[in-house]
Amino acid sequence: MTNLLGITKSDLENYFLGIQEKKFKATQVYEWLYRKRVFDIDCFSNIKKEIREQLKHDFDMTFIKIEKKQEDDLTVKYLFRLPDDEFIEAVVMMHDYGISICVSSEVGCNMGCAFCESGRLKKVRNLETYEMVEQILLAEKDLGKRISSVVIMGIGEPLDNYDNVINFIKIINDAKGIQIGARHITLSTCGLVPKIYELSKMPIQINLAISFHAPTDELRNKLMPVNKVYSIDTLIKAIKDYLQVTSRRVTIEYVMLSNVNDSIECARLLAQLFQGMNIYVNLIPYNETNHLEFRRSSKTKIREFYDILKKEGINVTIRKEFGANIDAACGQLRGRENR
Repeated sequence: MTNLLGITKSDLENYFLGIQEKKFKATQVYEWLYRKRVFDIDCFSNIKKEIREQLKHDFDMTFIKIEKKQEDDLTVKYLFRLPDDEFIEAVVMMHDYGISICVSSEVGCNMGCAFCESGRLKKVRNLETYEMVEQILLAEKDLGKRISSVVIMGIGEPLDNYDNVINFIKIINDAKGIQIGARHITLSTCGLVPKIYELSKMPIQINLAISFHAPTDELRNKLMPVNKVYSIDTLIKAIKDYLQVTSRRVTIEYVMLSNVNDSIECARLLAQLFQGMNIYVNLIPYNETNHLEFRRSSKTKIREFYDILKKEGINVTIRKEFGANIDAACGQLRGRENR
């Protein structure tokens, strides 16, 4: 049974037309759910009783639950328990420009990136759309504050759960839904090339971030098994197509791993790959996990890497750190709970 919090407004309009009702009822339902935050269908007072009964018959209103919470001054990490007793995570970050949330899209992950905690526990299943929407709703309720931007960068590969993720984006972007602007929604992928081409044709122009992490196929193959399927050359072609179709800048994410991908040569090769492209590189200090073979690059190394990219004309930033002392790396809290 479809959860009412997992259906797009256009699909809900079609539902009402299918039961011989006016499609504006969908807007009324959305206003109860997302403006008034009322989740008891019986309380939808401006919708007649027989329609409310039909809604209760046709839709589920199950909620995920906050199992644990860790926090520091600028970060709150939630461990959510799903209806089937699986666990996922979301991280809320307080910025000077607003509050962002990093949501999960799958239970576990099959991408197997060598340095990532999420991949230690393989993918169990995709998240349903409502399970992604409710991460935001529960965090906002707990914080008592509105979230202004969303990053789909938690546990899982979003493009491996394409349909549910796209519906999630439509719901949170809808003017009657959670109402987060497309420019405040970022999807991060490790590089599922066919889905990048598909995403470029989506009418909502969100931000795209590519987890890159290595400038050569030899190194990227070791760090990211997806590269054995979609090589750097193939991925670069997809990025160029995305840039041409959408006219939107792409973020290149690069986790800085000590003595692995942080050399001067790596910086120069990375700059060559993206010369003249409308991208910016986001250098990410590694949040150390149980992967003991990986350590974060020193601040000196990161700065040196940054300076080389800057000198080569590449737009580059160093990501501000959040949650290093509260297991904020994706999968850490879930992994501990499962152990």
